[in-house]
Amino acid sequence: MSSGDDKPPALPDADPWTGLRRLTAARIGLPRSGASLATAPLLAFQLAHAQARDAVHAELDMARLTDDLGGLGGPGSPDLPVVAVESAAHDKQTYLMRPDLGRCLTPSSESMLAPHAGNYDLVFVVSDGLSARAAQMHAAPVIAAARAALPRDGWSIAPVVIIRHGRVAAGDAVARLLRAGCVAVLIGERPGLSAPDSLGVYMTWQPEAQTSDADRNCISNIRPAGIGYADAGHKLAHLLSAMRKRGVSGVSLKDDSERLQIGSA
Repeated sequence: MSSGDDKPPALPDADPWTGLRRLTAARIGLPRSGASLATAPLLAFQLAHAQARDAVHAELDMARLTDDLGGLGGPGSPDLPVVAVESAAHDKQTYLMRPDLGRCLTPSSESMLAPHAGNYDLVFVVSDGLSARAAQMHAAPVIAAARAALPRDGWSIAPVVIIRHGRVAAGDAVARLLRAGCVAVLIGERPGLSAPDSLGVYMTWQPEAQTSDADRNCISNIRPAGIGYADAGHKLAHLLSAMRKRGVSGVSLKDDSERLQIGSA
């Protein structure tokens, strides 16, 4: 006989995907209406697609970013000068249609950088890339975190350079003009349907005209919902230090920063 305390078995969740959706931004187990998506997920998809398109076509607020980057100094970490330049892609449509022009600086931009040339260990370059929003929001805190993680002495850092409509390889030209040993290019990544504001950092040791993507190291998906600023700064500082110590970058240099964090925990 059953006691009065016995309870009926719990009914299964009507939607077993509910708990899993809380763990990921991916679109999983979407409800359907017949052969089509239900109205709510369809509208959410269309909104995400519109946000991604807007991110690609948005323009960088150069004046605001210059102010943000110019105020990064703190105790033992003086402000860095900021120089704003242009790529040879004179507008966003040209930038999207002519990747080659985004890799080059205009002659006037090269002239602007020439007076700042020196023997530097590192130059930070910021560009809008395919998401001006990402560069606008995340570049300054990532650079601040990286500077805090780098050794206090032994690193000479060039003025920060902002490139409108620049691609990753434009940072190589900046490094050569400023005579910097390595370059870290912080650039807006191609927007996804769950991340229209993702920032990437591409690091290259002693870039040359023939430098290829195989010669670069990359930290991707930097944003509050991805790799946070502190973790990105730690990875960036670790890779830069390893580049200078070993004299290589790209496929010859592996990122073991996470292993070091686990070992010190």
